Amino acid sequence: MSQTSVKAVQIDQHGGPEQLKLVDVQVGEPGAGEIRIRHKAVGLNFIDVYQRSGVYALPMPLRLGMEASGVVEAVGPGVTHLKVGDRAAYASQPPGSYSQARVMPAKCVCKLPDAISFETGAAMMLKGLTAQYLLKRTQPQGGLHPGDHVLFHAAAGGVGLIACQWAKAMGLQLIGTAGSDAKCALALEHGAAHAINYSSEDFLARVKDITGGKGVKVVYDSVGKDTWDKSLDCLAPFGLMASFGNASGVVPPFAPGMLGAKGSIYVTRQTLFTHIATRESTQEMADDLFEAVTSGKVKIRIDQRFPLEQVQQAHRDLEARKTTGCTILTL
Repeated sequence: MSQTSVKAVQIDQHGGPEQLKLVDVQVGEPGAGEIRIRHKAVGLNFIDVYQRSGVYALPMPLRLGMEASGVVEAVGPGVTHLKVGDRAAYASQPPGSYSQARVMPAKCVCKLPDAISFETGAAMMLKGLTAQYLLKRTQPQGGLHPGDHVLFHAAAGGVGLIACQWAKAMGLQLIGTAGSDAKCALALEHGAAHAINYSSEDFLARVKDITGGKGVKVVYDSVGKDTWDKSLDCLAPFGLMASFGNASGVVPPFAPGMLGAKGSIYVTRQTLFTHIATRESTQEMADDLFEAVTSGKVKIRIDQRFPLEQVQQAHRDLEARKTTGCTILTL
């Protein structure tokens, strides 16, 4: 089997950004159900921080990265939806996208439409598919309908700016939160109906004011510990608390009885990888995302670009909440 040497980012133990090291690794031929892809750009996501720091503990050594775009170099037995030379993009397990090339499972890799650039493809897959499953597949009792209010935390981030635009296209009244006036302005610019600076305003009081005291049908929360308690109180009766991350820390245990006292509300903890567990569901969701982007309903905003060699700084800026929109690593 032929092997080729490529650069990849690896950690040997959990810790801070200083653990991220650029190393030489060997990449071979794809096996059954696999492809080899030569990356053109790589997406940066908060899940990468969780894996690096040990919030999500994985075996060592670990190559990071869950999202990228590139060109298919080789196709293993049984792969029929891709061929050598195809432009492709993915959000996928296992990690390993912080690299020049890799061998990986083919089921979550999708052909990238010619109208979408490699940089946009790398930036949009994990974040765009997350916005897709949240707004389209993680809905409160009775579904979502034009005019409904939803609360979306971290609305100026990569997932948030996509969700703001997509929610507007669906006719929803998205209330976005962010940590500065500038980030709130960004959320409004991208389609949020309202924006709340949670560092200077009480978002619960503002939500009640905006909704005439009724509350929202669903809260989409990737922040976690810092926003959890007030978010539950933002919900209308039978509302849905959809947790999909914990950027501020893990939510502490709570007594289920409190959900009844707060209006018989629902709580769910979602992950993208449950939704894209099959080739069919991955393609269906990706087709919806591609249509949203190529039609212009959703524009993918890339505000930060770092060479692969500067991955440590990219992680520092992401953790310090210095970033807006999407961040990519360039090769």
